[in-house]
Amino acid sequence: MPRSHFCRSADHALNRRAFLGGLAAAGATLAADMTQLNALASPGVNAALKKTQKRVILLWLAGGASQLETWDPKPGAVTGGPFRSIQTDVPGLRISELMPEMAKRMKTTCVIRGLDTKNGDHGSGAKVMMRGRRDEAGLRYPDLGAVLAREMGRPDSTVPDYVTFYTQTEGRSFAPGDAGFLGARYAPMELTTGSSPEYIKKLADMTDADHEERAALRDLVGKGFAAGRSSETLSSQSEAYGRVRGLMASAKLFDASGEPAAVKARYGPTQFGEQCLIARRLVEAGVPFVRVARAWWDSHGQNFETHQEMVPELDRVMSALIDDLGERGLSNDVMVVTLAEFGRTPSINASLGRDHFASAWSCTLTGCGVKGGSVYGKTDEKGQKVVAENVDAGSLFATIYSALGINPEKNYHVGSRPIPLVNPGVEAVKAVLK
Repeated sequence: MPRSHFCRSADHALNRRAFLGGLAAAGATLAADMTQLNALASPGVNAALKKTQKRVILLWLAGGASQLETWDPKPGAVTGGPFRSIQTDVPGLRISELMPEMAKRMKTTCVIRGLDTKNGDHGSGAKVMMRGRRDEAGLRYPDLGAVLAREMGRPDSTVPDYVTFYTQTEGRSFAPGDAGFLGARYAPMELTTGSSPEYIKKLADMTDADHEERAALRDLVGKGFAAGRSSETLSSQSEAYGRVRGLMASAKLFDASGEPAAVKARYGPTQFGEQCLIARRLVEAGVPFVRVARAWWDSHGQNFETHQEMVPELDRVMSALIDDLGERGLSNDVMVVTLAEFGRTPSINASLGRDHFASAWSCTLTGCGVKGGSVYGKTDEKGQKVVAENVDAGSLFATIYSALGINPEKNYHVGSRPIPLVNPGVEAVKAVLK
């Protein structure tokens, strides 16, 4: 697609973050080792996870997928485009014909059609939709993954708390994972070059004894440095280093080559499909939050060709993920979210594209405490504005937290200042909660 069809933000360049939030250095106090994937997948472990821990997989549709070609079609309207709508397994609910597999599974899924988030900029819009609110001067809020890592991670866990796959370059710098004031302990493991971590294994010529000796040395030096000092940042870094050995042992989770051929075929041959399969392996092993980014939906030109290519892939992969989780007894404990920084304009520009639009767009929530088959929010006949049940970013986040059993009014503290999970006065959308 010609470059002129894209918005010309200077921030489209690659911006690699430090892997493991700085955990590439050797660990200090060693976490309990995890050497076998089978141990994580054992019935006893999985049964315990199902009873005690909720998890989230976020499908991040980077650049802004069109609601009109997915969840809120307007066939026949001047803004509607060339695609039809089709009936789903929920009476009266129609979605784009590009999503025939999800049309059979909408009883599992809630559609939020009334998103009005008011920010049509890639960078700041992505931050809002990853945090649920804007940062303040001097205060950087943690994103959804970091909050869920804090709330749903376990101190003794040997798997990562927060993993993000973003292996395509487009838009990566707009939405990096960010633990904000929660600190390095809850920073994401960011995969930007492939589906497996690059730096999670020991060097070939390093023995276990070498690794332990280096960890012991760092522990000794670190304790000497920390003596007489009190710092949340220092404490967070020490906790993060302390989990390195366990994280290193989780490398097998990222290798889906041993999955049955039928399972791999269901997800399809694309990288997005493979990463969603790995995401299922991760949450099954107890990882609280996994984001899988799929770029690039920023269709300022050739919108319909772009979506004709990308929406069927989303349809296949999302339906496979929902089925897979259901067959493994995880659908009530793993939430699947589709979200982006914004949607696309109802108006069609001279390049047959749709531009940035944050006034009336859609997302979906599947699983956990959300009512499947529900629809919240209504847009007008052309999709230009929300005419009923408006939802902003804060309310969406409050809804997600509530569905996961987390009180949105819970406070963290930065110094002596209480910081609630969502801004004061923001409420969850109770109509979509079970």
